[in-house]
Amino acid sequence: MQFPESWLREFCDPPLSTEALAELLTMAGLEVEDLRPVAPPFTSVVVAQVMEVQRHPNADRLNVCRVDAGTGEMLQIVCGAPNVKAGIKVPCALVGAELPPAEEGGETFRIKLGKLRGVESQGMLCSARELKLSEDHGGLLILAEDAPVGLDVREHLGLDDTLFTLKLTPNLAHCLSVYGIAREVSALTGAPLRTPDFPPVSVGHDARLPVRIEAPDLCGRFSGRIIRNVNPRAATPAWMVERLARCGQRSVNALVDISNYVMFEFGRPSHIFDLDKIQGGLTVRWGRRGEQLELLNGNTIEVDEQVGVIADDQAVESLAGIMGGEATATSDDTRNIYVEAAFWWPKAVAGRSRRYNFSTDAGHRFERGVDPALTVEHIERISQLVIDICGGEAGPMDDQILAVPERKPVSLRVDRACKVIGMPVTQEECAGVFERLGLAFTQEPGRLTVQPPSWRFDLQIEEDLIEEVIRVLGYGRLPDTPPLAPVVAKVRSESRRGLHAVRHALAALDYQETLNFSFVEPQWEQDFAGNERPIALLNPIAAPLSVMRSSLIGSLVQVLRFNLARKASRVRVFEAGRVFLRDDSVTESDTTVAGLRQPLRISGLAYGSSVELQWGQDDRPVDFFDVKGDVEALLAPLPLRFEPASHPAMHPGRCARVLMDGREIGHVGELHPRWRQRYELPMAPVVFELDADAVLERRLPAYEPIARHQAVVRDIAVIVRDGVSHDALLDAAHAAPTEGLLRDAVLFDVYRPKSPTPEIGVGERSMALRLELLDDKGGLTDERIDAVVRAVVDSLASRVGARLRA
Repeated sequence: MQFPESWLREFCDPPLSTEALAELLTMAGLEVEDLRPVAPPFTSVVVAQVMEVQRHPNADRLNVCRVDAGTGEMLQIVCGAPNVKAGIKVPCALVGAELPPAEEGGETFRIKLGKLRGVESQGMLCSARELKLSEDHGGLLILAEDAPVGLDVREHLGLDDTLFTLKLTPNLAHCLSVYGIAREVSALTGAPLRTPDFPPVSVGHDARLPVRIEAPDLCGRFSGRIIRNVNPRAATPAWMVERLARCGQRSVNALVDISNYVMFEFGRPSHIFDLDKIQGGLTVRWGRRGEQLELLNGNTIEVDEQVGVIADDQAVESLAGIMGGEATATSDDTRNIYVEAAFWWPKAVAGRSRRYNFSTDAGHRFERGVDPALTVEHIERISQLVIDICGGEAGPMDDQILAVPERKPVSLRVDRACKVIGMPVTQEECAGVFERLGLAFTQEPGRLTVQPPSWRFDLQIEEDLIEEVIRVLGYGRLPDTPPLAPVVAKVRSESRRGLHAVRHALAALDYQETLNFSFVEPQWEQDFAGNERPIALLNPIAAPLSVMRSSLIGSLVQVLRFNLARKASRVRVFEAGRVFLRDDSVTESDTTVAGLRQPLRISGLAYGSSVELQWGQDDRPVDFFDVKGDVEALLAPLPLRFEPASHPAMHPGRCARVLMDGREIGHVGELHPRWRQRYELPMAPVVFELDADAVLERRLPAYEPIARHQAVVRDIAVIVRDGVSHDALLDAAHAAPTEGLLRDAVLFDVYRPKSPTPEIGVGERSMALRLELLDDKGGLTDERIDAVVRAVVDSLASRVGARLRA
């Protein structure tokens, strides 16, 4: 929320500097996000009146003006502004004045006595842009007719002011107005608060507009009155236009400006209808499917049973608590108006405007809670401003109260407050805080019971009151107390490594880390995870990013596309992040959400050349075996197995599941050709995705004594069918009954003749194994070695159908 400091100090003016006031608000929970002056520094700029204008003798677009700047003598100033004319009052920079730099960071502009096309100029008449008051450069800044000549422009326009921008949390709805913030400042500093007075305006007629409330769960109170014979073309007073501008609100017309002004002043959104455009009476109800409404912003929306509306006898005229409709909007032809102020239940307004992809100041306030007790008083304030500015005759007040929030008493235990705050506070201090905040309370020894006022929607539990106590007393009073429990570093087991070490390992393998959103496009979930029912977000930050990811692959493919669009030819990226899976076995706890599992995954993608361009190695594209090797290096020395598998994101024939100790820990493979085509990739990347828990495992070193005897090596070659895999062959060798003498078996040669031979037939090949034999207890004799070799050959024959090659 943005507002000028001068407006705040009209309600409460503590003896604090601007910076001290900003610090006070921030430390009280009302974070001051920005603090900036209304106008940059400039000097010697005064109110001047143009007395005479003559054409420049040597330039068609310049004028020579005689100007009264209150210096005692007429000044001659050359001016090229198109709107200069005799009689107007404008800012005049005298000789020696310093104006703001033309560009940020530049030097100030000093006005000197000079000549323009041979005519002396004794100053400069200024536009709003030259004074950095706005970007308007269409001509001179015209000042009010009653502006005193010779008065400093900064004083006349109130430019020695500061704009506060507050970043308020949702529980501070009572601070969404200048008066609400002033009420907090008064409580924090003890400075007196100027309480507003709302005298009823005189009633000039007895006309009423029939209003029927059909949805008390939408609207708890509805107040309104008719004002006749207004002049909508009346000019909004300059002071109101200025204050609205300093709140970030553009002036529209007098009636709209008055409504906006009271909203910023007291936090009360209201709406002004053109009475003559209302057909019959008004009905406050929930919308009906198929009804349409053209809003003031030009959008036409369709409402349903979940959206509150105000309708007349023929059509919907307003989106309840959010925005009015174009059909009953005021215009220059308006003569009679209906002023409405209501209490809309926060739950009935929350989220409705986001359904239509816009937000409003009114909706922002109503969904957080607006005081239901002052609808009549605020209409009186609006009515008085309308009559003062636009004229007219007010009718009687129509006020319907159906159901307003019941504020339940909240108790505070003093000893509990001391424990939560972390320092001793007395019952008298707590009572003093509540008095300063304007909270009614009763007390008994050790306990205070507060009756929350109508404007405090956030006081519901004891902790809310404890927060108010320390917030008003000041966080600066909190003592520097060391923790009671000893702080001991948590030692990670040596059987696990940290995630940071995994990141370093992947970086050493030439991968770069990338960070992505956990919410992704629904199409990614279908394509890369085969997830037809992903977890949907209730309030996505962007329409495409509407579901939670169950795989990291889609995010990496998007990173690849981003880099390819910038002409990158080689991309190797990884991400360590959580995925989100439905799992009914997960229960609610302080670290889990019921029905939702959030495992950590590590995923990588390699695209382009297998190595950087160089002279010592041929350039070739990265393939499955390159990335398979990276996965093995990442988990080394843990033994892995790779088995053919299928995965929604990967090529059916170039994908493997990764097994460790017999359990599946992930997949590695080339991207599916269908997704390569859909996502317009020149070539297919190779991707992997692994369970982080498995990647973090580490096996502790175990001592083995050095063998006293040398190992014996024997080579055998067997003939097998083409379908026998490397893993199947080695598994069969190790399954042989060798009494532990076979230490290792390595495949070192594969031979397939170009044409069948008497020994190797069609569909067969020769595979050579090197067997390493060792006995720790003694030497190996030829008989024992031959027995082990025969056992291996027999196991190969029985398990994979191998026969020994001659």
